[in-house]
Amino acid sequence: MTGPGHGLLVAGTTSDAGKSVVTAGICRWLARKGIRVAPFKAQNMSLNSFVTRDGAEIGRAQAMQAAAARVEPSALMNPVLLKPGSDRSSQVVLLGKPVGELSARGYHSERREALLGTVTECLAELRRTHDAVICEGAGSPAEINLRRTDIVNMGLARAAGLPVVVVGDIDRGGVFASFFGTTALLSAQDQRHIAGYMVNKFRGDVTLLKPGLEMLRGLTGRPTVGVLPFAHGLGIDEEDGLRVSLRGAVRESVVAPPYGADVLRVAVAAVPLMSNFTDVDALAAEPGVIVRFVDRPEELADADLVVLPGTRGTVRALEWLRERGLADAIARRAAEGRPVLGICGGFQVLGERIEDEVESKAGTVAGLGLLPVRVRFAAEKTLARPVGEALGERVEGYEIHHGIAELRGGAEEPFLDGCRVGSVWGTHWHGSLESDGFRRAFLRRVAAAAGRAFVPAPDTRFGELREEQLDRLGDLIEEHADTDALLRLIEDGLPDGLPFVPPGAPPTPGETSAAAETTGREPPSCSQSPGHPRDSGDNTDTVARNADEGIPRRSDSLERGTS
Repeated sequence: MTGPGHGLLVAGTTSDAGKSVVTAGICRWLARKGIRVAPFKAQNMSLNSFVTRDGAEIGRAQAMQAAAARVEPSALMNPVLLKPGSDRSSQVVLLGKPVGELSARGYHSERREALLGTVTECLAELRRTHDAVICEGAGSPAEINLRRTDIVNMGLARAAGLPVVVVGDIDRGGVFASFFGTTALLSAQDQRHIAGYMVNKFRGDVTLLKPGLEMLRGLTGRPTVGVLPFAHGLGIDEEDGLRVSLRGAVRESVVAPPYGADVLRVAVAAVPLMSNFTDVDALAAEPGVIVRFVDRPEELADADLVVLPGTRGTVRALEWLRERGLADAIARRAAEGRPVLGICGGFQVLGERIEDEVESKAGTVAGLGLLPVRVRFAAEKTLARPVGEALGERVEGYEIHHGIAELRGGAEEPFLDGCRVGSVWGTHWHGSLESDGFRRAFLRRVAAAAGRAFVPAPDTRFGELREEQLDRLGDLIEEHADTDALLRLIEDGLPDGLPFVPPGAPPTPGETSAAAETTGREPPSCSQSPGHPRDSGDNTDTVARNADEGIPRRSDSLERGTS
């Protein structure tokens, strides 16, 4: 593969169909072939984000895909990031920098052309400097209520001339109907870009699936270019903290007995708008460490360590902890000398006082008072990649926060620009636990405070484990996808002669339906379900919190951004 301009868009029949995994797998497969490849997601909705070396904030999924491609992540790979602050509004991050808080309806309004121009410019730059760019869509391309403002699925495919492979999760059931229905709800112009399908999470004998795949090809004229088996314990970075179950969610970890005589139990408070909960993945990777997400005080009773994670709603998280009795349970733990760790928003919650006129606009709110810290929310967000030392070990991390912590007297020792009092630690640094030496030193302190005969394994290297997982994704593509077909799509672009699958998208005012484009006749119009959130722009009749002005060529369409 030589020369710039090659590309592919990986779409999905639904959110969580496996777009992120497939995109990462294709990137790793191509990188292993010596092809210069980069990931791209025009618009991402996620509370899990990452800071690039030049201080830009992007989705963690794109940072993970960049690692799969063996390239340095950049803002070009995720020009639009939406960070939900409620069910109806999100912070808009454009080319790595926050520009305001907008309602979904405000974000949809009248800015498609400017945003699409910015997105395609970023993609064009990546295509200029790489042999191939593997783009990830968002949600489903068949969200017909959002198609007019789409910049991440078929809007991007048409603007950039990309072939599209649609991924479907067969583990959910109904995958054939999903493939057919997704295609049949697109306009004729959009359908010309749908070049094939990929089945994800298949269990069983693939020969039993083949008759259905052949019938699907007969119905749509499009091949299935891969059947990926269900793979346990992939453990890759996830996009959306809102989708973590509050009941019994356990982070997948290595299947290995504890290195010492005992296990260590970690309880993570599943606070509202939880962000960067991937911080605990490095703990879950340790043999003998069991990580659970909890939302009731009694679930803290047997925990050796309680983690208060990051959140996009610090004051809301504080209220939630108090309402559920978790705040009192955490205070009792601290008084008993039992370990608690607060990260970013969780660190802020542990302080004496929060002054917030930015995020919640709640003014001054009392914190849990377990650390001698006062937090003031600044309008400008801190985005940094700090390096330091703690517990005698070198530590790397990244910071994403509006809160500025003022450390007051009374702390027993500094801790990654935060502090420690007794068995309570707090820091703004995300990702610090990925530093192997520091993680082991911290777990030894936790085990001693908890009275556990737990010993961290001396040879657990989180970076190597992550590389192994990315190689597993590459293996899935190489072993179970039609790689010749994928290469043809990436190199040659849109196949010729792809048929139209009726009925096509229903027309919007002033437009011609897909059926009329291909037959010259207009079918009966489709009616929407009155008041249904999905048909009415996700029921987002909300006024923008910040003025829409001042957004430089960027903002449009609150489409589903998880996969």
